[in-house]
Amino acid sequence: MRTMQRFLALSRSSHSLIDIAMPCFVALLWLGHFPEWPVFGASLVAIISGYTAIYALNDLVGVKIDREKFIESGINAGYAVEASALRHPIAQDKLSFSWGLAWFGMWYCLTLIAAWWLNPLLVLIVLVASALEVVYCLLLQVTYWRILLSGLVKSAGPIAAVFVVVPKPSLAGLGLLLMWVISWEIGGQNIPADWNDVEEDRRVHGRTIPLVFGPKLAGIIVFTALLFTVVLGLFLPFFSPLYLGWPYQCLSMGAGIFLLLVPGFHLFKTGDGLQASRLFDRASFYPVAMLAIIMLFVFAQ
Repeated sequence: MRTMQRFLALSRSSHSLIDIAMPCFVALLWLGHFPEWPVFGASLVAIISGYTAIYALNDLVGVKIDREKFIESGINAGYAVEASALRHPIAQDKLSFSWGLAWFGMWYCLTLIAAWWLNPLLVLIVLVASALEVVYCLLLQVTYWRILLSGLVKSAGPIAAVFVVVPKPSLAGLGLLLMWVISWEIGGQNIPADWNDVEEDRRVHGRTIPLVFGPKLAGIIVFTALLFTVVLGLFLPFFSPLYLGWPYQCLSMGAGIFLLLVPGFHLFKTGDGLQASRLFDRASFYPVAMLAIIMLFVFAQ
């Protein structure tokens, strides 16, 4: 059991399970109803295995720098959604690199198989996303622009979900979805996470937004990205066959205000690392809230 906990910590299982909500929301929004059971089952396999593999890949590629980060003061507290003394188990020498690589390989192969069965194009999306994740990890000490790669990686799941339910989606819809996910990732996940790790990143000469620009400008970037997320989310229903109307828009905006804008404003106002952790936690549940909202309308119609 203890060994399995280390494997799950490698893949940040509590966080990856929350992330599953994003492609599920997108699939329901674009399709307008639940897919057939074989497609639904294969999609769940692809989503779960994909996130499990990508999070493990992040730790495998970044293990050397992670060890440098934690060599003096140990691992930081993390966030409520993934707080664990077993975080980064390979860097803490609680799991061997070879076992971590085997764990990643198993889930990655399962992802590719499920992706091929659903739509061969998804295999390309998986390969590109994993390559971008590797480059993202390697650019920590090079440039803060790597944040865009993080947004693209996080967009891979939702984009793939669209191609599962709509073989030939509109480019405008894909572009809007891409901007929406990237804005949420930058403002609600990536920069708050870097904010929490600022001392560790400074130790290894990391080039992150909070380190390069300081808390004031980083706070402005965060709040601007979150504002874009909420606004762009209001246009997503145009690409859905469902009639959503104002009730959906009000619920969508309410979720964005409560989970994104309110904690984002507190971070901008205070520049406090604790507020960054609170924003990360709340923003992590934004896709869950959006999934719950769209399910209400799917069941109603």
